[in-house]
Amino acid sequence: MKADESTNVLGTELTLCGMDPVTGFFRDGHCNTCTADQGNHTVCAVMTAEFLAFSKYVGNDLSTPRPEYGFLGLKPGDNWCLCAGRFLQAHDEGCAPKVRLMATHSRALEVVELAVLQLNT
Repeated sequence: MKADESTNVLGTELTLCGMDPVTGFFRDGHCNTCTADQGNHTVCAVMTAEFLAFSKYVGNDLSTPRPEYGFLGLKPGDNWCLCAGRFLQAHDEGCAPKVRLMATHSRALEVVELAVLQLNT
């Protein structure tokens, strides 16, 4: 698989989202994406306790460690490449995490308007 062009929502070079824990569809620390990324893991977000609780409630538990997958679980303050649709859902419910625009892939704009992302910076 090859990543799509690495530009952010501002039209410049995509910056690193996070390496501790390592994030991204390609587990390269960037919110890179490709056609195989059906979840559109393109929004670089800073986790909050509120968002992690919401995500668990809607069926995607990101806070519980899953060592069998090499996943240690996320905690508030961690940067993570979220699915654009999940981010939008959290925004609509009033519990969206903060967004790092320079590290959010331009493909996120297929799902979330730039103005919505900017509201959460």
